[in-house]
Amino acid sequence: MANTVNTAFNEFNKDIVNLDSERTIKANSSRDWLFIQLNNLDSKDDLDFPIKYQEKHIKYGSFARKTKIRELDDVDIMFCLNANGATYSKNYETYKILTPNADYRLKYLSDNDILNSRKVVNKLKSSLAQIAHYKSADLHSRGEAATLNLQSYEWVFDIVPCFYTTTNLYLIPDGNGNWKSTDPRIDQNLVSNTNQNYDGKALQLIRTLKYWNKHHSSHTLTSYLFEQIVLNFIKSRSTLSQYIDFDIRDFFYYLSLNIYNSVNDPKGIQGDLNKLTYLEKKSISEKSSTTYSKAKEATSAETEEKNQSKAINKWREIFGAKFPIYG
Repeated sequence: MANTVNTAFNEFNKDIVNLDSERTIKANSSRDWLFIQLNNLDSKDDLDFPIKYQEKHIKYGSFARKTKIRELDDVDIMFCLNANGATYSKNYETYKILTPNADYRLKYLSDNDILNSRKVVNKLKSSLAQIAHYKSADLHSRGEAATLNLQSYEWVFDIVPCFYTTTNLYLIPDGNGNWKSTDPRIDQNLVSNTNQNYDGKALQLIRTLKYWNKHHSSHTLTSYLFEQIVLNFIKSRSTLSQYIDFDIRDFFYYLSLNIYNSVNDPKGIQGDLNKLTYLEKKSISEKSSTTYSKAKEATSAETEEKNQSKAINKWREIFGAKFPIYG
């Protein structure tokens, strides 16, 4: 229960939207522990696991960027391997890793001296059974990662094998046996710098709006696409409000218009991230416009009518029954 809109959003974010702080600490600790276990795989007898490139491992994804909302279901890491004499070639957006002069551990996972990314992911998957507290392992639905379940945690680890290139990009499996480029450090820096430039208000705004996208949008956008749209909205403003509800209100208006526009990959790799159909965009635009009208009513009730109860109830219409009630 809450007596003011500000208190209601504080409670909502703390108890419903944001990850539980104790689980976050536990997840960070478990991720660090897992890196240690993975780093030992290449020294296991008879496993012939590819040699690690420990300095280039990456913590990535929304958990690492601090934009993940409840519940904590996965933790993403990129586990970097040493090329050991392998080289790469590029054909459009597809990369091949060439292994005629590579270490035997990579040759074993190659077809005609071309490293097969599916074999690398499968090798990682089968090797995970060597890790303490192992429960199960599987392949990610897109074939780009191995998914590890440990006995002690409710979340899974998505582990992406990768290589670091001389052009400072990472090559990861593309799900079809070849490789594709990425650099999650750009995403991390973008979120961190934006949050810093907007007085630490960006992260919470992203998370709160992600909750709406997940639970109350007419069409749920992928987490990454939606995050980029929110970041674009934030960067379109000189400052963020002291009160999050005013920025949320204005975002819905922004989304109703800009969902039709391109959303460029900040890494400059994937091009336009907005692959929605026209009908999906139209549905989101209409839902956002309706939600904006409700948000305007809420802020008007709060600031002009001085009616906190009415304002909170209007926000409950937007965010659902888990939003605090007045009282």
